[in-house]
Amino acid sequence: MALNNTYDARLVQQETAVGAGVQILVLALLGTAIGMGPAGWVTGLVFAVATWAVLSRALHRSGLRTFGPANRVTLGRATLVGGVTALVADSFVSAPPVSLLVGLTAVALLLDGVDGKVARRTGTSTALGARFDMEVDAFLILVLSVYVSTALGPWVLLIGAMRYAFVAAARVAPWLNAPLPPSTARKTVAAMQGICLLVAGADLLPHAANFAVALLALALLLWSFGRDVLWLWRRSRVEAARKTAVVTRTGTGAKATRTGAEAAGTRLELGPDLELELALELRLGLAGR
Repeated sequence: MALNNTYDARLVQQETAVGAGVQILVLALLGTAIGMGPAGWVTGLVFAVATWAVLSRALHRSGLRTFGPANRVTLGRATLVGGVTALVADSFVSAPPVSLLVGLTAVALLLDGVDGKVARRTGTSTALGARFDMEVDAFLILVLSVYVSTALGPWVLLIGAMRYAFVAAARVAPWLNAPLPPSTARKTVAAMQGICLLVAGADLLPHAANFAVALLALALLLWSFGRDVLWLWRRSRVEAARKTAVVTRTGTGAKATRTGAEAAGTRLELGPDLELELALELRLGLAGR
């Protein structure tokens, strides 16, 4: 059994190495086709090595015995994102063909929903796969926002940086790490970011229209993140009130109960209402989810 596990683990790690090799092959094809400069090459190679290292470490920690078909699709998308990243880096030195950048981005966006469907149909959904998919999406949005910001202004960078700012904020405020209920609205807004940035980056519309499309994407993203943060904050209040109630119920008298409530700054008589509110939100989510 131990030998089988070791063999499976090696196969999983080999798939990530193959992914890095394919990424380098894509860079070679791009370099040959457009004469990509050092900036594009270095950025693309760094992306390939970083993806291989992070993914290999995550697979080792997760203990997965097989890579899975869905993760292969996501790895293919990551390869396309690496190509887009190299082209965007090269665009600061020269002007790569916009059609090539748009084409790679469009395919990566089209494949966004494929890996999830493959995972569900094959029964290979994993927490690692979901996180891998999310990180590839987030990085693609960041790269596209960098590209579009050169034409529309640095404010577009807020679109790509918002998710990373949320992760950084969660380190300071741990209540932001609580799981969110499923939301169709959140998924729709996330998908629209890539589409809007692709439209603005393609530069097929007048400047004012591109500006409006990017601004719409940012507004929707602010609304989505704001709604989720509000939900998480309200949930944290409910949890705090519940913990306070548990502590005070173990007291020896009314004085201890009153003191515990005052120390927490929470009126315990509101606890049941808040708990009911949390239960309803966890079942149904906020309006529009």
